[in-house]
Amino acid sequence: MSHDHDHDHDHDHGAPGRAPGRPEAGPHRPGGSGDDLGDRGAHHHSELGEMDLRVRALETVLTQKGYIDPAALAVLIDTYQTQIGPRNGARVVARAWADPAFADWLQRDASAAIAPLGYTGRQGEHMVAVFNTSAQHHLVVCTLCSCYPWPVLGLPPTWYKSAPYRARAVKDPLGVLADFGVQLPEGTAIRVWDSTAELRYLVIPQRPAGSAGLSEAALADLVTRDSMIGTGLAKAPAP
Repeated sequence: MSHDHDHDHDHDHGAPGRAPGRPEAGPHRPGGSGDDLGDRGAHHHSELGEMDLRVRALETVLTQKGYIDPAALAVLIDTYQTQIGPRNGARVVARAWADPAFADWLQRDASAAIAPLGYTGRQGEHMVAVFNTSAQHHLVVCTLCSCYPWPVLGLPPTWYKSAPYRARAVKDPLGVLADFGVQLPEGTAIRVWDSTAELRYLVIPQRPAGSAGLSEAALADLVTRDSMIGTGLAKAPAP
């Protein structure tokens, strides 16, 4: 299989002078099948940045003083990370599957097409939708940090921000897909898109066979978060 890597835009994350190079891969790969909206435990290998460390320290202090309940906070984060946010993107995908005119609009100007659905705001101002086909599969990464389309996908999963994923998605996309349990037909081209502070990508997975006649709501239930990043496929409808 062949793969391309798009990195046409500069990152702007407070790291002046740093070339848009690719970090070295870690000794491990993100594990798990990645076929659900939830995180997999084996995906949590990550190197915390300075901001993450500060947040962890603040959380520890607030917990020790009794101001927050870690369990309640974990539930809140999981809800936004795995349910509320990704459901927005799933509705966009379902609309594209069901409405050819909308799909065409989404492909030409994703930001404008998504705006009427109400999924706009910070981290989603400039969107590009890339459509998977039988000949080409798209995979999204942010090689320098964790740029992510919050309005349509919610909070980025831990593995998406990890150094191993950011490095290996570029160097070994086929291996990364295998780690997530994704096996593509022989000859499928893989195109890797590098998100930036200016541009965020949404993968439109292929519509699964057997989904003809389903409502948009039912179609949205087939769309997983990982399928909109490219590390998963849409689910097959129940028989």
